[in-house]
Amino acid sequence: MTMRNEPEHYVNPDAFNPSHAETLTPEQERYYQASQWQIMWWKFRRHRVAVWSGVILILFYLCVPFAEVIAPYTPNQRSNDHLYAPPQTLRLFHEGSFVGPFVYGLKADIDLETVRWVYTEDRQDVQPLRFLCFGPEYKFWGLFDASFHLVCPAKDGTLYLLGTDRLGRDVLSGLIYGARLSLTVGLIGVTISIVLGLFFGGLAGFFGGIIDSAIQRVIEILRSLPELPLWMALSAALPVTWSPVWIYLGITVILGLLDWPGLARAVRSKLLALREEEYAKAALLMGAKPSRVIRKHLLPGFTSHIIASASLSIPAMILGETALSYLNLGLRRPAVSWGVLLNEAQDISVVVIYPWLMAPVVPIIIVVLAFNFLGDGLRDAADPYK
Repeated sequence: MTMRNEPEHYVNPDAFNPSHAETLTPEQERYYQASQWQIMWWKFRRHRVAVWSGVILILFYLCVPFAEVIAPYTPNQRSNDHLYAPPQTLRLFHEGSFVGPFVYGLKADIDLETVRWVYTEDRQDVQPLRFLCFGPEYKFWGLFDASFHLVCPAKDGTLYLLGTDRLGRDVLSGLIYGARLSLTVGLIGVTISIVLGLFFGGLAGFFGGIIDSAIQRVIEILRSLPELPLWMALSAALPVTWSPVWIYLGITVILGLLDWPGLARAVRSKLLALREEEYAKAALLMGAKPSRVIRKHLLPGFTSHIIASASLSIPAMILGETALSYLNLGLRRPAVSWGVLLNEAQDISVVVIYPWLMAPVVPIIIVVLAFNFLGDGLRDAADPYK
């Protein structure tokens, strides 16, 4: 007796042919023949937020090698006639006629009641911008003198799109130059952190025993120390006679040396599980060295976790450098970073009167969020189970 609406069992009447191969569509064939990196790229492209975050980060990092060309001024160039000048508005039309990108000149007066400079726009002073021009001289990458700029102010004019600080230094130029130090400190620091984390985590997870116990005790000691006070103490210990370059390298090494325990512990826990897999044991029985087993067979198994850790460590190091420089314990003038620029905005009264001095907060927020979104996309793309 059969149930109602029960589907009929289908039996293929053709004879079984063991040599028959399933026909693949061109799309299936393209997928099965793709490399691991191609599959990761296809999965990453589906994460639109991560793709746009990557584009934003690329634009930011383009400022690193070409900061001198992009910035209209050098970062420490002063203008005694424009102290705390407000941002100038970029315009295209003057009195109804098209002029092109230009700004109005600034008139400066002293307010005797508040004892500060007050600036007003001079609508009769039209200052067209110059492009692909020669302006203030600089030493490109510290190698040779040059004066070529992407954009320059008008002759005897000004171009302060984000205003100036207490010494008349252009804030926009400072942001562009500051990206060179603030963005690279995370890359160099996370490289040091990943190398140390993979090395010590790999030793602890693969060999275990007394090696694992010794490494875990060192990690517990480092993680028990308060992070920010430790950064401040080590940064304050750097000699004040060091040049800005050596101070930068010292802070980078400090951030990298203090960030590896978290990754090392994650690597250890993963290796403890993966070393018991059959393919790892087979590699050892075939005579592979432990270093090769770790590098070729075990580490690729949790690439997604390494990518996620790196994407979170980079913004953490950027914020660490910013905090140290803001507290005057990291980089100092004449070196320029986003934290050094924020050091000008420590006084709340200054922030209320001259809010444009808080401009470095915007790129910091954008870069940190972009790294987080990019890390999410890369982690999902590298995860073989997604």
